[in-house]
Amino acid sequence: MFQTLGRVVTDGRRVVVALAVLVAVAAGAFGLGVFGSLTNGGFDDPNSESGRAATLLESRVARTSPDLVVLVDSPHWTVADPAYRATVESALAALPAADVVATHTYWSTRSDAFVAPGGHTTYAAVTLRDPQVLTQDAAAVDTLRSRLTDAGYGVRLGGPAGANLDISDRVAADIGRAESMSMPILLVLLVVIFGSVVAASLPLLVGGLSIVGAFAAIRAVTSFTDVSIFAINLVTILGLGLAIDYGLLMVGRFREELAAGHDRFAATRRTVATAGRTVAVSAATVAVALSGLLLFPQTFLRSMGIGGMAAVLIAAVAAVVVLPAVLAMLGNRVDRWSLRRSHRVERGTGFWSRLAELVMRRPVVFLASGLAVLAVLAAPFLGVRFGGVDERVLPADAETRQVSQVLAQDFGVTTTDPVVVAATLDAPVASAEGQAVLGRYLADLRRLDGVTGAQVVGADGDLAAVSLTYQGESLDQQAKDVVAGVRGLHTDGVRQALVTGPTAQLIDRLDSIGATLPLMGLVVAGATFLLLFLAFGSLLMPLKAILLNVATLAATLGVVTWVFQEGHLSAWLGFESTGFVEATQPILVMTLVFGLSMDYEVFLLSRIREQYDRSGDNRAAVAAGMQRTGRIITSAALLILVVIGFFSASSITFIKLIGVAMIVAIVLDALLVRMVVVPATMRLLGDANWWLPGPLARVYSRFGIREEGDASGAQGEPGAAGPGATPRPDPVSVG
Repeated sequence: MFQTLGRVVTDGRRVVVALAVLVAVAAGAFGLGVFGSLTNGGFDDPNSESGRAATLLESRVARTSPDLVVLVDSPHWTVADPAYRATVESALAALPAADVVATHTYWSTRSDAFVAPGGHTTYAAVTLRDPQVLTQDAAAVDTLRSRLTDAGYGVRLGGPAGANLDISDRVAADIGRAESMSMPILLVLLVVIFGSVVAASLPLLVGGLSIVGAFAAIRAVTSFTDVSIFAINLVTILGLGLAIDYGLLMVGRFREELAAGHDRFAATRRTVATAGRTVAVSAATVAVALSGLLLFPQTFLRSMGIGGMAAVLIAAVAAVVVLPAVLAMLGNRVDRWSLRRSHRVERGTGFWSRLAELVMRRPVVFLASGLAVLAVLAAPFLGVRFGGVDERVLPADAETRQVSQVLAQDFGVTTTDPVVVAATLDAPVASAEGQAVLGRYLADLRRLDGVTGAQVVGADGDLAAVSLTYQGESLDQQAKDVVAGVRGLHTDGVRQALVTGPTAQLIDRLDSIGATLPLMGLVVAGATFLLLFLAFGSLLMPLKAILLNVATLAATLGVVTWVFQEGHLSAWLGFESTGFVEATQPILVMTLVFGLSMDYEVFLLSRIREQYDRSGDNRAAVAAGMQRTGRIITSAALLILVVIGFFSASSITFIKLIGVAMIVAIVLDALLVRMVVVPATMRLLGDANWWLPGPLARVYSRFGIREEGDASGAQGEPGAAGPGATPRPDPVSVG
C-alpha cells in the first residue's frame, strides 16, 4: 500500500502540491472563523441527575442565578443621583432584551446590598437566557462597556458569563502569542538539527497545514454539535508538535535514501514506503488514544478528542502525501542554504548504540532503577483530590477575579453556591395540598446535617425550585454530605427530587467519569494492542508498550498532583493552587500521554524490527534501532517541548496543567523509558520479543501493516523472524 502511495505521490507531485495549496487557502479562510463558533464550559454530564435538574428548572422555572455581574464605579456621582441610574440603565440596555431573563440593580431592588460604602460603587446582576450568548455576541458587551467608559465611569465584568468572555479572549491571545514566539525558535532549532534552511522549513510546512486543516474540521463539526474553545489549544499543540515529529522523520529518511545513492524519485518512494508507514502507524495509535475521549458525555472531553484526532490525522496526511510531493520536486535541493558541508546519517555504532549496549549489559539494574524513579514520581497521585472549575483558573489580574474580590470585600457577597433541588410534587405547588407537602419537605431539608436554610425560589405547576444554604464551601466534604442527604431524603407527596448546583455537579462528574473510564481503558488498550500487533508482528511488544506507557502516565499524574494540587512551583509557574485537581484533567492527560508515548514507541520499534528481520539478533537489533532513532526521538522531543513550553505558559491554569503534564511525560518517555527501560526490557525478553504462535503468525502474514515481503520467515511460519531466520539483503526498512 505505501509503495503504491509513494509511486502515486511521486508521479503526481505537481498536482498534489497544487491541490494542497488550494485546500490550505480554503481551509484557512473557513477555519479561522472557528473562534466565534465555540463554547465554554462543558465539564459536566448533561444526562446526570444534576444536569437533568438544571435543564428542568431552566425550561420551567427560568434561571435565577446571575450570569453577568457588571461592576460600576463613578468618581463623581453616588447611587442617589439620577444621572448615575440613567447611565447604568442605558448601558444595560445594550444587551439584547430577548437574551435577558432578569436584571437586578440597586434602583430595581432598593437593596443596600448592591451598594459599596460611600455609594460610588454598585453592581448589576444579569440573568441570561443562555450564559454562552455573550461569547457569541461580543458587540453587545463592547457597547455596554463603551457607554459607561465614555461617560467617565469605571466598569468591570464578572460572573460566569464574564469569565467565559475573559477565557475566550485569553485563549485567542495565548495561541497567537505562543505561535508567534515558538515558530522562530523552532525554525532555528530545525536548521541546527538539519543543517539546512530548506530542510528545516519543511516540518513547519506540515505543521501549518495540519493547524489550518484542523481548524476547518472543527468549525465544520460545530455545525452539528458543541465544541469547547479549549480544544483549540490542543489542536495547535498536537498539530504543530506532531507535524514537526512526522516531518522530521520523513525528511531525515529522504536524506538518508539520497545519501544511499537513490535518485530523488526512488528516494521519495522509499521514504513513503518506510517512514511513511511509521508515520501512519504512529498517527493511528495517537488517534486511537484520543478516540477514547469520545466515549465521555462531557463536551469538554469529547471536544478534545475531536480536535486532537483532527490535528493528528491531518498532520499525518500532510506528512505522508503532501511532504513527499514537495521532496520529489526538491531532490538534492532539500539541502539548499546549508550550514555545513555534509549531513550526518546515523550508521554503525555511535553514542546511542553504546548507551543501549551499556544498558543491556546490566538490564536488571537499569530496569529496576528506571521503574523505581517512575514509582517515586507517581506516589503523590495516591493522595489526589478532585474538584471543579472556578474563577481561580484565571490569573490574579483577570477582570473576572477582580470583580469577585471586590464583591467579597466591599459588598459581602461570597462565592458559596447553594444546593438547588428541583422537587416535583404530587399536587400543584399553589394548591393547599401542594403547600402542605412543600412545608413538610422544607422542614425535612432543614433538619439535615449541615443545612442552614431552605427556601422556595421559584415554582411552575407541580415543580418547585428549592435553594439550600449550608456551612462551608461548595466543594467541601460537608457540602457533599448535604447533597447525599438530600438525595437520600424521602418525603410523602414529593414524587421526584433532582439535585443540582456546583457540589452536585462535581459529584455527578466524578461518577460519570468513573463509570466511563473502564470502558475507555478497555477500548483504547485493546485497539492499541491490535494495531501494534498488526504493525510489528509480536504479542509481547504491544503488551510491553502499553504497560510502560501506563508507568509513564502514573509518574506524570504524580508530578501534576504535586505541582497543581499541593502548589509546589506555583510562584514560578504563575498560578494559584486550589488544593485539588479539576476532575476532567487527569482523563485528558491520560489520553495525551498515552498517545504521545506510543508515538516514540512506534519510531523506535520500527527500526528495531527492521534490524531484527535483517539479522535475527535481538541484542544487535536493539542497539542498531537505538542508534538509528535515538537522535530523531531526542530531536523530536526537544522540538515538541518548545511548542508545548510556550503553550503551557497560558494564563489559564488547567491549560497550563495540560502543558506541564505533556512536558513531564515527553521528558520521561524520550530520555528514561525509551532509552533505558525499553532496551533493558527487550534484552531480558530476548527473542521472545518477536514470538508469535502459528495461528497468529498467519494472521499477521495476511493482515499485517507491512509491505509485501517485509518480514522474513522462520521454520515455515511467515513473519516469525528469529535467530534461525535467513537475513534479507537490503531490506526495506520501516522507520
